[in-house]
Amino acid sequence: MFVLEYKAVVKKSQSTAIDEAIRTSQFVRNKVLRYWIDNRGIGKKELYQYNTQLRAEFDFVKDLNSHACQASVENVERAIKRFFDNCKNKKPGKKGYPRFKKDSRSVEYKTSGWKLHPSKRRITFSDKKGIGELKLLGKWDIHTYPIELIKRVRIVRRVDGYYVQFCVKVDAIQEPRTGDSEVGLDVGLEYFYSDSNGYHEENPRFLRKAEKAIKHAQRRIYSKEKGKNNRRKASWRYARKHLKVSRQREEHAKRIARNVCKANAFVAYEELNVRGLVRNRRLAKSISDVAWNSFRRWLEYFAVKFNTQVVAVPPHYTSQKCSSCGNIVNKGLSTRTHTCKCGCVLQRDVNAAINILCKAKSTTGQVGSNAWGVGTSTLVGATQPIASCDVEPRIPRLIAVGSVKKSLTYKWL
Repeated sequence: MFVLEYKAVVKKSQSTAIDEAIRTSQFVRNKVLRYWIDNRGIGKKELYQYNTQLRAEFDFVKDLNSHACQASVENVERAIKRFFDNCKNKKPGKKGYPRFKKDSRSVEYKTSGWKLHPSKRRITFSDKKGIGELKLLGKWDIHTYPIELIKRVRIVRRVDGYYVQFCVKVDAIQEPRTGDSEVGLDVGLEYFYSDSNGYHEENPRFLRKAEKAIKHAQRRIYSKEKGKNNRRKASWRYARKHLKVSRQREEHAKRIARNVCKANAFVAYEELNVRGLVRNRRLAKSISDVAWNSFRRWLEYFAVKFNTQVVAVPPHYTSQKCSSCGNIVNKGLSTRTHTCKCGCVLQRDVNAAINILCKAKSTTGQVGSNAWGVGTSTLVGATQPIASCDVEPRIPRLIAVGSVKKSLTYKWL
């Protein structure tokens, strides 16, 4: 299952109709959620029956396609199930109680209410909201997929326009890897990640670089009079700058995760509690800017695509433990070099990455045909001796080898 996204060319009347469809979808979701709160113990059947009552009671709800209303009910159903699952599993902290939507930005259709043009470059929405035909712009092409495989169509509103997403039910096509080595990854703020081979991926810091322009755009908002078009335009310019940063983070995480999974048969990484880490008011902005969750999500996706095994390990003592002798060497965050009395001197993050790889191996065993030999770096095209995790402790030798980044093109999301 993957998603293809197209930019939609809309007229002003169509944008008004899309906004009305989004508001109606939000209305159905909030009403169904309120019905569940007021009538505890009801099941899925009662939620769908209440949705039918809403369509009979309100004409603007009836104008929206019935499958789009059902999709809103499904969103409530998933939120309720997730809440009870978190309670059952005793998830620490807040359990995610279902909340009302205040500013929805999408409406989702299932298998009816829309029709693709034979050229598959236009789509027509046939409900009574009046959206009509939309022209689609995009480089991804769905001509090779039959319409029967399109299970969902979603219209998404962003600050730079409207997008149409197609959820296609197909399996990812397996692609060959360029290497069969093993690697451990330690993510951080100084570097995006450091691997067990000694390679450091630079942290791009997209938000920090754009922060001056973002603050300038934000100040321009307050200089405009409330309720005027100039203030609304200034808000759009401000939101577009944040959208650009968000897209840069996502594309960077996607590219790096692809490189890692393509070059290695076994990848070990930290299982960090990012939600808890961002509570640190001094580091919250930097942690959010590095986008660790996106990187992990794409690692898990490309692991399936390249048949790579990825293992998440707890980060406890990975920075303090010596990767050579196993002794605990206490050091603060400001200490960037690991120095042990056994003679092991390593960059702090590299030492942690080696410990992460060793911990993952101790639970999963050896993976790959080159488990203890020379491995490739996470940077495609670079080769370095991999640190050893033998029973007999020894000081790992890390030799830096120059390399050039290769540009990768890919089609799958």
